[in-house]
Amino acid sequence: MERQQPLQDAKPSPLEGSASLHEEVLSRLRDSIIEGQLPPGARVPERQLCETLGVSRTPLREALKVLAAEGLIQLLPNRGARVRELTEKDIRELFDVVAGLEFVAGRAACEVISDDEIAAIERLHYQMYAHFIRRELSDYFHLNQAIHRAIVDAARNSALQSAYASYNGLIARVRYSANLHRDRWSEAMREHEAIVDALRRRAGEELGLLMFQHMRNKCAAACGRSQAAEASEPQPTVSD
Repeated sequence: MERQQPLQDAKPSPLEGSASLHEEVLSRLRDSIIEGQLPPGARVPERQLCETLGVSRTPLREALKVLAAEGLIQLLPNRGARVRELTEKDIRELFDVVAGLEFVAGRAACEVISDDEIAAIERLHYQMYAHFIRRELSDYFHLNQAIHRAIVDAARNSALQSAYASYNGLIARVRYSANLHRDRWSEAMREHEAIVDALRRRAGEELGLLMFQHMRNKCAAACGRSQAAEASEPQPTVSD
């Protein structure tokens, strides 16, 4: 399994002056949150991030505003920003919504998806599998999300696309962390094999149910990790 690079160990990578400065800063910050380099509840170290990314405060703060709108961070008046924490109740409710959206997307996509779109998703799947074999979680996850978005987009429903982007963005970090358990990651890969097979056959009801259960399994794994982490925390002792 790949080792997450601590934020403080990251080498500066100057972005100032690049053609897509805003998008690059936003992408880097979002990945830092999703991959746990900026953990839930942590203060966002603006000065350190400016040095690491090689940018001024202005593009950084613009990116933070976008992440706040996406629900990934909280802006604190006169106190900077903090990574948003989700309770187990939040996680379960959000996964239920996303699971329902993926069920609808899978069923609808099979009615209208083209051969070229299926072939493109299959290519993404094989690339993702290669990263799975090499245990390259970050690259695996980016392709994983691309596959799910491609199926949602294939449903040809703009309202569905908008709702999915909004709710899925809130649980991206949780989806990523669920794969940190080796057994769950292997299970998720097998589930994707079944998803692509159903898509190839345009078996809409089957695909919708597979995607729904895939999300429910991901939720169970994520909540299991959360409970295990809480159980491992030292408990306060009561002095006499």
